[in-house]
Amino acid sequence: MYLPRLRDLREDNDLTQSQIAEILGTKQTIYSRYERGFQNIPLEFLLALSDYYNVSVDYILGRTDNPHINI
Repeated sequence: MYLPRLRDLREDNDLTQSQIAEILGTKQTIYSRYERGFQNIPLEFLLALSDYYNVSVDYILGRTDNPHINI
């Protein structure tokens, strides 16, 4: 599953893939695969990023354009 908002959120916060990977406790190469859609992001990472960026999971998944409302 390709999630372009993962990259957008990271870049909007001036963070590198390595920094996000460190927050998640994984390697940069693995996180890169999530951003590019080569590997599905685990639910626990998705939830952690939702909390970190203070946006809804639905926003990250592209189900809404409002970052703070869950469907």
